[in-house]
Amino acid sequence: MSFLNKIKLTNKKVYILGGCGFIGSRVVSNILSVGAKVIILDIQKKQIQKNVKYEKFDCSNLKTLENNFNKIIKKIGCPDIFINCSYPRTKDWNQSSFNKVTLKSMSKNIEIHMNSYAWLAKIVAEKMVKNKIKGNIINLNSIYGLLGQDLSVYEKTSIKENMSYSIIKGGLINLTKQMASYYGQFGIRVNSICSGGLKGHVAGKSGSQENQFIKNYEKKVPLKRLGNPEEIANVITFIASDASSYITGSNVIVDGGWTII
Repeated sequence: MSFLNKIKLTNKKVYILGGCGFIGSRVVSNILSVGAKVIILDIQKKQIQKNVKYEKFDCSNLKTLENNFNKIIKKIGCPDIFINCSYPRTKDWNQSSFNKVTLKSMSKNIEIHMNSYAWLAKIVAEKMVKNKIKGNIINLNSIYGLLGQDLSVYEKTSIKENMSYSIIKGGLINLTKQMASYYGQFGIRVNSICSGGLKGHVAGKSGSQENQFIKNYEKKVPLKRLGNPEEIANVITFIASDASSYITGSNVIVDGGWTII
């Protein structure tokens, strides 16, 4: 089979959680373009593309998460590929710096973000095992699961470091390794995509990034620019395909070289 044919996902059932979001919407476009059957799971329905199914789903409510997710699987079927691009967070997310974060806020964000990612990945993997599907699970992650946050990029801006974020993303790094270690025996691949800084909005704040932040960031990254969501979506599509069939347990870095220096 040629390389291009391995990229195709013809008739593969792909769940994309957070498929209406900043990165998720680009992932949906890419996955559709290679022939997959796409099911978006999201809390809000925004500009849904043609030939895409949509199911309202709130991953931040852990009390109802498993029951509601199982209802969707019962209705549509077990996915061949599960991609989590969600970004659940509390309203006080931008108050998560060390000198402002509260125990309540930190605990809640770990619950709705890291715990929802981990539990959903586990549910999907078990469904794949039960249905004898040699599936693929991909979680969106960050370079700040691998590294401490560089405070110099926040100088002369209103942005601060985020204690909760580093805990969450660091936890997802080892989740990837542990799941890949266990579920590999069933032919299930588990990977995460560690994204560097992307040009666009700032989670938990209104408006786009401050010009000073962009200048600070671009000085530090070898390619001298922030990334685009399409560049993350391209890598996710590759990892979702058979072209990456021997990649599992990897935290794939897409960061313009940030982590090399």
